[in-house]
Amino acid sequence: MNLRHKFKVPMSLEKLFDNYFSNNAIPSGDELYFLVDLIHLFRPKHPKKVAVVSISKLLLFLEQNPNQKLLFQHYIYNLLQNRKFSNFLSDAGILQNPEFIYEVKKRIIAKFLPFQPQSDTLEFVLNQVFYRSSDTIWINKIPLIELDTLFDLLFFTDLHSSVAEKSPLSELMNTIGLLSQRMSGRAMDTEVLMMTPEYEGLESPFVAFENELHAIFSDIKLGEAHHINSDDEHYKQVLVLHKQCEEYVDKAFSNSSKFGISIRVNQSLLRIRQQLHRLKILIPLLVVNNINDRRSNSIQLALKLIKFNCYKNNVRQLIGESTQLLSYEITQHTAKTGEHYITESKSEYFSMLKASSGGGLIVGILCVIKLLLSSVETSNFNHAVLYSLNYALGFIAIYLLGFTLATKQPAMTAATITSALESGMKKRNKHEHKHISFARLFARLFRSQFIAFIGNVFIAFPVSMLIIWLVDITFDVNIAFVKSGKLLNDLNPISSAAIFHASIAGVFLFLSGIISGNVSNKSKHNQLFYRIQEHPILKMSFGKKKTTAIANWFERNWAGVVSNGWFGVFLGSTASLGLFLGLNLDIRHITFASGNFALGLYGQNFFVTGWTIFWAILGIGIIGFMNFIVSFLLSLGLAFRSRNIPISEFALLTKSIWFYFKSHPTSFFFPVKDK
Repeated sequence: MNLRHKFKVPMSLEKLFDNYFSNNAIPSGDELYFLVDLIHLFRPKHPKKVAVVSISKLLLFLEQNPNQKLLFQHYIYNLLQNRKFSNFLSDAGILQNPEFIYEVKKRIIAKFLPFQPQSDTLEFVLNQVFYRSSDTIWINKIPLIELDTLFDLLFFTDLHSSVAEKSPLSELMNTIGLLSQRMSGRAMDTEVLMMTPEYEGLESPFVAFENELHAIFSDIKLGEAHHINSDDEHYKQVLVLHKQCEEYVDKAFSNSSKFGISIRVNQSLLRIRQQLHRLKILIPLLVVNNINDRRSNSIQLALKLIKFNCYKNNVRQLIGESTQLLSYEITQHTAKTGEHYITESKSEYFSMLKASSGGGLIVGILCVIKLLLSSVETSNFNHAVLYSLNYALGFIAIYLLGFTLATKQPAMTAATITSALESGMKKRNKHEHKHISFARLFARLFRSQFIAFIGNVFIAFPVSMLIIWLVDITFDVNIAFVKSGKLLNDLNPISSAAIFHASIAGVFLFLSGIISGNVSNKSKHNQLFYRIQEHPILKMSFGKKKTTAIANWFERNWAGVVSNGWFGVFLGSTASLGLFLGLNLDIRHITFASGNFALGLYGQNFFVTGWTIFWAILGIGIIGFMNFIVSFLLSLGLAFRSRNIPISEFALLTKSIWFYFKSHPTSFFFPVKDK
């Protein structure tokens, strides 16, 4: 039907009615075609750019042509009578499956191949007539006074005229009842109840809410007017209980900081929240305080049905709502971890230098091991396994020994910065103070990153040089001779893909931060610490004190071990994956680049040109910058998203950092007091 109108020249309103209502008869065959063409006549090409969409031409035509108006009235009545919509109204745009990937996939498929309900339902009509997702935008730009006039011209019966089966009011009450039952059942789910221990032993607000709704339905069905008013005691109580249900869900979400949260529980709570929002829209349609409310409720129900149908396959909204809380929990963990990566005092500054020097020492060893492993005759897959083990074990050792890998900082500290920004944004009318505080924090982060780079790079270089020299004098073999040319060329930002490969490493650094936060969140939600602490076999084998110590170790270190292990796998398997796919994929990391520079120089017996040294040193600096900026921006974007901070703040932050740098340049590199 979309294609039917793409190349069709719009006809006049008069001609449209003449074509379909010829011989004073209602259209036969596919009766929807007339309504489709009528809507197409008023649908603007760019709905968002139009301020008002008027249907005054249609109103005038109907007023001037009473016979056509009568035919149109019968047409609409025959088309819409006894159309079911309760299932559609309770489902459209609301999560139906707790599995996030399944729900996203279902909506994407529906975008291109929409689900078509039975032809006797109202959803079928909406799908065929309002098939564009933007239709709700221009429909809501039609002046309400024109919709009121159309309602009166066609002598529509209002929503409250009947409670018979399949009547609009009956379908509306069925929808409200169905939503309340689904909410009540989902709120009783064991995993959801675990998120709200404060409500244990108390009556569920969802059950009480459902009971009050049944009382309202009974009054509407038995009463002559088929509606309630805003002073009705049951209605007032429903509003109170609805608020309590919202507070229940908010409490469950807020408790995620204590108990963690899984994607399944997140989706369940999100579904309840969506259902509560839907009920907040629908329940007031049962209320009539004056005669005009009967017509107004009828029109509002029609507008809501069109809106929900247009937005039911919205993928962006689903992803945004589903990932916000999880991204918050993930970044919340990295925010707490990141506080240890930002130095302030001189003692912290030099402690960071010491920790990063230890990281450089281990990376120097890893560079030599990687070089030896590269000479092993085996398949690309086995090389990927060997490299991954080398990197993973090395990174885990760095973490457990309390050392620092410089580029691990950005992914951990981005959320810390965003937390500071979020707290600053709460200070209204104090923008200048807010951004200066942020700039100070960024200066602390930058100098912490700077000294970590120094410790990593300036230790990895001599350690790699020392080891390869010891191997040479011990075994009389220069193990870097064959690979030296490639090692040096890979550092050249002009003749190699060093910048691209450094960006890939930045992405992996970001992913390792995500993994760390996700593992910490899952461990908290699954009560890993408590389950280990109270494990009966462990307590019998090691005693309660040692078992508690084991549990404490897992609570402190497990997320870091897993994330560093995966980071090693990412770095170790990228090149082999690139060979398998026929793509130029690899990684460049500043600390490894420093160690490889030493190996390349020794492999060439130091007979290299000045330009080679220049490009290699410049390349190491660029590699470090790309590692930092890519991982930091990705992590910062996730943190912004998780806390609903507008992206427009980024420009203001950049300006504040620049002004602060001009007035305090030294503080970006050394721990000086800010006067």
